[in-house]
Amino acid sequence: MSETFVAIRYTPALVPVFRLLGLGPARSGVWVGRDSLRVTMGWGFRAEIPRRAVREIGPDGAAVSGWGVHGWRGRWLINGSSSGLVRLEMDPEVHAWAMGIPVRLRTLRLSLVNPNELTSMLTEHR
Repeated sequence: MSETFVAIRYTPALVPVFRLLGLGPARSGVWVGRDSLRVTMGWGFRAEIPRRAVREIGPDGAAVSGWGVHGWRGRWLINGSSSGLVRLEMDPEVHAWAMGIPVRLRTLRLSLVNPNELTSMLTEHR
């Protein structure tokens, strides 16, 4: 199985700022493979998540207070928009890198162009 790409959603007016910072659409996204998914937002965030570690995935209606890479204590938000949010819960926690620094990852919130695509890919064959 080859990887399937799912794009991170960006608010159009913010794309030039994200590009300038090296966090734009050309350097960001989710690549879903047979055994894992790879999440990047430019140099700001990267994670390789084993599919078996994803215990829950679904829509996320919680508010966001900013755009980019935000997190602490295993909970991370990777977004270029306030809409199209999906939440992944991992168990066991996985390792990720935020701005080159290793971090723990238990909850990942993502803004996606098509959140249903990722949700259906990760819930099938469970």
